[in-house]
Amino acid sequence: MVEGANGPRWIIEGGRPLSGAVDIGGGKNPALAVIAASLLCDEQVTIENLPYIEDARVMLELLECLGTKVSRCGRSAVIDPRTVCRCAPRRDLAQALRASSYLLGALLGRWGQAETPYPGGCDIGDRALDQHIKGMRALGAAVTDQYGVIRAKARRGDRLVGAEIYLDMVTVGGTINLLLASCRAKGQTLLFNAAKEPHVVEVANFLNSMGARIKGAGTDVIRVTGVDSLHGTSYAIIPDQIETGTMMIAAAATDGDVTIRGCIPTHMEALSAKLLEMGVRVDDHDDVIRVRSTGIRRALTLKTQVYPGFPTDLQQPMTAMLCAARGVSLVTETIFDSRFKHLRELARMGAKAQVMDRVAVIEGVPELTGASLTATDLRAGAALVVAGLMARGATEILNPHYIDRGYEYFAEKLNALGARIIKEDSREGQAEAGA
Repeated sequence: MVEGANGPRWIIEGGRPLSGAVDIGGGKNPALAVIAASLLCDEQVTIENLPYIEDARVMLELLECLGTKVSRCGRSAVIDPRTVCRCAPRRDLAQALRASSYLLGALLGRWGQAETPYPGGCDIGDRALDQHIKGMRALGAAVTDQYGVIRAKARRGDRLVGAEIYLDMVTVGGTINLLLASCRAKGQTLLFNAAKEPHVVEVANFLNSMGARIKGAGTDVIRVTGVDSLHGTSYAIIPDQIETGTMMIAAAATDGDVTIRGCIPTHMEALSAKLLEMGVRVDDHDDVIRVRSTGIRRALTLKTQVYPGFPTDLQQPMTAMLCAARGVSLVTETIFDSRFKHLRELARMGAKAQVMDRVAVIEGVPELTGASLTATDLRAGAALVVAGLMARGATEILNPHYIDRGYEYFAEKLNALGARIIKEDSREGQAEAGA
């Protein structure tokens, strides 16, 4: 896809409160990990409720390039890994997304060897794989990291050996990769300081549905008892936590009234608490959350944290809303070291923010004004959309392909709630999303 001023763009006519109901799609982060985990199976698996996003398409293509048989129909994909003939994914595809790193753990755990380039994805700061590699070495793999390629091979034939692994920091990707690598290892693995995020639990549940023996997912100590084989399964992906949160923020930012269906309210407690603190009404029951504006939008202090704290992936959309909150907000980003790039773009709309290292001081302004903006990563793109929905006048967003990587029919869903977003493939042609 062409980037820049002559490529695709979105035009948002701001100042329209969102109202109505919206359905949440399958989760991006759990879906990508589960797709990789399917390689560990000895039979065919069916994955349901897959989101219609670019990253899921690329992940399935990565499996096909390894020799896996993949058949996708609607929101379901049938994956048969018994035909895998390679343990090295295609470099260009692997470098297109961060989740390709999961292939290292899956291939190593299933076939005892793997070779993967360093993954790509959004440029939001340092996301080293040192904890992944440390854990795999503890499981008995010889691992080399040279010239941008990681090579791993089990020292004892084609099977890893269980071990006690102490992660030096909480890492979602590292926790998932080590679950994949250890679930078919010989003996027991104890993973200490494990991440607790919902998609870590989702991967463990998926593996257990195939016969794995994993206990403690969702706590900081996970116990894995290795098994010799895994059987086929049919498994549905949980709703997307970050899409849910972005829709909640968009509803509040536009002084709207939106009912979000098919979500998991307990996953959203950190965000719900902050919206309530700002003066927004948030009600939930079963799999539904309703967000209603009260006309009040107070500034607040916010710090991103590992789950169950405030998610780093919602920091950027949230700070977009804070740019028009009453008072001065203080936002600390503790997870990634380069996740305030969107604030430079929002300054074009009249936002007032100063960034010092990992802290942003945001002085709320009465309103934002439409401008031409450039998305630099997935969640930054969502933040620009939130700002455009709030702003007076029209906002142009360049590089919208970042948004398509992780949000299912985002513009179309917003338009169904009363937004007006026009998607242009080029400066010569345009179409209103959802028309």
